[in-house]
Amino acid sequence: MGQRAERGLRPWQVELLKLQAHLEAENLRMIVLFEGRDAAGKGGAIRRVTRFMNEKHYRVVALGRPTEEQRSQWYLQRYVAQFPAGGEIVLFDRSWYNRAMVERVFGFCSAKEYRDFLLGVTGFEKDLVRQGTVLLKLYYSVTREVQAARFERRRTDPLRQWKLSEIDLQAQDRWDDFTTHKYEMLKRTGTRAAPWLIVRSNDKERARLNTMKVILNAVDYKGRDRELDFTPDPEIVVPGIEEIALMEAERRNSGKFTG
Repeated sequence: MGQRAERGLRPWQVELLKLQAHLEAENLRMIVLFEGRDAAGKGGAIRRVTRFMNEKHYRVVALGRPTEEQRSQWYLQRYVAQFPAGGEIVLFDRSWYNRAMVERVFGFCSAKEYRDFLLGVTGFEKDLVRQGTVLLKLYYSVTREVQAARFERRRTDPLRQWKLSEIDLQAQDRWDDFTTHKYEMLKRTGTRAAPWLIVRSNDKERARLNTMKVILNAVDYKGRDRELDFTPDPEIVVPGIEEIALMEAERRNSGKFTG
């Protein structure tokens, strides 16, 4: 991302500091989930969102594979242990929705564990929101071609090779499986209390700016700069229910999902 584009984010990064101060003053809790395929731009968006934030009042959580002990626990237990205290924002770089996509596609959970998750997660989230936590669920969406190009850059750039994992190498071959599970996840876990928002992230710069706007719109904080445009770009941010409709239309027209 060029310096000019980085500077262009500054006004909204200032607003994010105001949001943090408001959460602290009001003792509010906020959780933002960053989901999506590998190389969809989740990590880059998180870095821009948090770049100037007060480190005392936010955490980025990216959990690895569960231990054997954790596998014996209630599935959501290790995520709940990372939840925010009053005045804090927690940003999950992948979340409990691992079970709905990555774990199921790669066989890391059973069919029953997958079904149980889909049945239970909506009630869990409704209760979380009812008790005052601000919850945002963002799904970063890239095309197959853009994902392939980003993987190739990771493969050939020594500064990015560490990002390329064994699962990344299989992601393109399993594209259709991921798409099917994306559809099921959006359809079965989006609710009025905790809806999904799709962030089109082929263009990283626009995705990052619009991510900030979505987060800033989630809370009516004090001192908002009325001169700034807080309206998300409808070409970049799409409600989950609209994405479901687009995917269903695509399946009717071509016989399969592609995005």
